[in-house]
Amino acid sequence: MSFQAYLDTIEEKTGLTPREFIDKAKSRGYDDPSVKAGVILDWLKTDYELGRGHGMALVHVIKKGPQIDGKHVGTTGSHSDESDLLWLDGKATKPA
Repeated sequence: MSFQAYLDTIEEKTGLTPREFIDKAKSRGYDDPSVKAGVILDWLKTDYELGRGHGMALVHVIKKGPQIDGKHVGTTGSHSDESDLLWLDGKATKPA
């Protein structure tokens, strides 16, 4: 599953875009560099029933933003993404 597909699936499951999760995390102080991934994962599991894989996708965008490593861009593997920049504003507004 591509990184973007994880984010799209999270939106389908929760009704929240990745950007909305980032805003919620910031309001809790989870974007602070001292906050460990486990704290964020616990929050996502408790409040949104998200597992580790989907949670880690959100941890990435909360802590590091939408830029991802380009090594999988354009590949045919299971983690292939179309771009090294993730779309955070919801599937309905994603450019074609």
